[in-house]
Amino acid sequence: EYWTVEALLETPEGRSFKARLTQLDGKRLDKFALRDETAARRAVREIQAVTDLPLQLDSASPAALERAARIYNGKPLLNSVNGKKESLDAVLPIAKKYGCAVLGLTLDENGIPKDAEARLAIARRIVAAAEAAGLRREDIFIDCLMMTVSAQPDQAHETMRAVSLVKRELGVKTVLGVSNVSFGLPARPIINRTMLAMAL
Repeated sequence: EYWTVEALLETPEGRSFKARLTQLDGKRLDKFALRDETAARRAVREIQAVTDLPLQLDSASPAALERAARIYNGKPLLNSVNGKKESLDAVLPIAKKYGCAVLGLTLDENGIPKDAEARLAIARRIVAAAEAAGLRREDIFIDCLMMTVSAQPDQAHETMRAVSLVKRELGVKTVLGVSNVSFGLPARPIINRTMLAMAL
């Protein structure tokens, strides 16, 4: 199965030949997402049968997230929750019930804010809701959402400011899709490395 192959490629042995295995049946490997409850249960079982690496359970379906979290052996990271009330109400009880960590995205009903302070406000709302649901602060991760600099040149700076504010004001761990910044640009590895260094 696709996800079993990908899981094996993340082991130390797998990483040594992952660069050579970029195609399968002539098609580029696509990221697998947990789209429904059956796929979620099957993927978690098969991946955990071949690796003990921690998993991030990624699905837009709360039902699929719950099914995966229920059978997960260990502590997964649920991806994701955001500042929308319906998202907080659907995902945080799952995280609490199954002892999961949770990834919060700094967006809400109005989309992704343009400025760092508004992203901090959403992060603050997510952290408050997560703690009210019974999650520990060390189990809350915040993604300040890196935008593509070729389309929105000012947003890289605002994202870096948001990361700094979230760390300083809330004291939670942050994650960032750094490679988003360079989409559509030349010399992507250099841009990505630079942004990663700035975000640390």
